[in-house]
Amino acid sequence: MSTTNDPTDFPLRRSIRSFVVRAGRMGTGQIRAIEELGPRFVVPYSPRRLDVEALFGHKAPIVLEIGFGMGQATAAIAKAMPGTNYLGVEVHVPGVGALLKLIGENQLGNIRIVQHDAVEVLEHMIAPASLSGVHVFFPDPWHKKKHNKRRLIQPEFVARLVTRIAPGGYLHCATDWQPYAQQMLEVLSGEPALENTADGYAPKPDYRPLTKFENRGLQLGHGVWDLVFLRRP
Repeated sequence: MSTTNDPTDFPLRRSIRSFVVRAGRMGTGQIRAIEELGPRFVVPYSPRRLDVEALFGHKAPIVLEIGFGMGQATAAIAKAMPGTNYLGVEVHVPGVGALLKLIGENQLGNIRIVQHDAVEVLEHMIAPASLSGVHVFFPDPWHKKKHNKRRLIQPEFVARLVTRIAPGGYLHCATDWQPYAQQMLEVLSGEPALENTADGYAPKPDYRPLTKFENRGLQLGHGVWDLVFLRRP
């Protein structure tokens, strides 16, 4: 790990959090996965740069997933793309346990987990221009207008995030809440370091699997919006 400073090390102001840590029930499988697989696959938060090559044991493209929920999409993508390494960040313990369980069931070696606030992980652990991609799938939409300021995708956060993406790398966001989709499109389009891959919203990339929740919503006529932007050279 390295603690060297760089020109992109500017602190994000953090008075408002985009998440609330909720208590959740865990099954015996999740608990066992945390006990047995946690020491290998969960990376303790530390305010130091990660040596990702040492972490995974080899050099490969690295994709950061912010808020992986119960980990179904993360596991499916990692299984389908074994040549890419995935670093998942999630604050909720049941989600961490669920993804660890999937890692064990599918014998996935290309996932690591940090159970911590993604803003601080990004700030301290991720080196500039080190990410091939970033996934932000279905972040909390904070439906009430008075809570919109809690949404993760805000100009200051995105400006910081793109410094961690390598030129030519991508940022893929998805949401099923149209007002948040509109905000995402506005914020990402307003970031000069990003270029939209589509004229507005993007078709769902093949690598993003449909979740049970998403399938249910689509059957009920609910929309889902994907946004895929590239980091300019």
